[in-house]
Amino acid sequence: MVKLDVIATRGGDGGETSLGDGKRVRKDALRIAAIGAVDEANAALGLLRVQTAGMAEDAMLARLQNDLFDLGADLCLPGEGGLRITAAHCARLERELAAMNAELPPLRSFVLPGGTPAAAAAHLARTLARRAEREVVALAAAEQVTPEAVRYLNRLSDHLFVLSRRLNGNGAGDVLWVPGAGG
Repeated sequence: MVKLDVIATRGGDGGETSLGDGKRVRKDALRIAAIGAVDEANAALGLLRVQTAGMAEDAMLARLQNDLFDLGADLCLPGEGGLRITAAHCARLERELAAMNAELPPLRSFVLPGGTPAAAAAHLARTLARRAEREVVALAAAEQVTPEAVRYLNRLSDHLFVLSRRLNGNGAGDVLWVPGAGG
């Protein structure tokens, strides 16, 4: 059971924070940047859930939020130790992605972020999942990270793209790129 009585500890006032193993690191360390980017993606999913409240997608998004918190917990432990995110999580994302994509017409153009408020929020979450993926890839180049972390974030961004199309009336409301239309 987690119990947090004191939130403002002042422990980070000097620019350092603690990892899950108690080690102190600078707040601009690669690991902290990766954890922060995962947290940003999770917050964007929370914003998306405001748009999908009462919809069938909300339960799926709740699972994704929990997964991202687990992924952050994995990253909080140096090395490949956490392993809360597994190949099974990636496989679940792939199954959900395939099921959603099967209901969509094929794309004939690139899709611009937009359409319904829910689809726009899914696009924002997708871009933040991509940022988290880049940060975890950078961390993995310097330190040990469970490979499932990168795989999960890669699948998640694809999942959120397909979800955005689903939230745009199964693609009917997609905002399509028109090359050179900007003037």
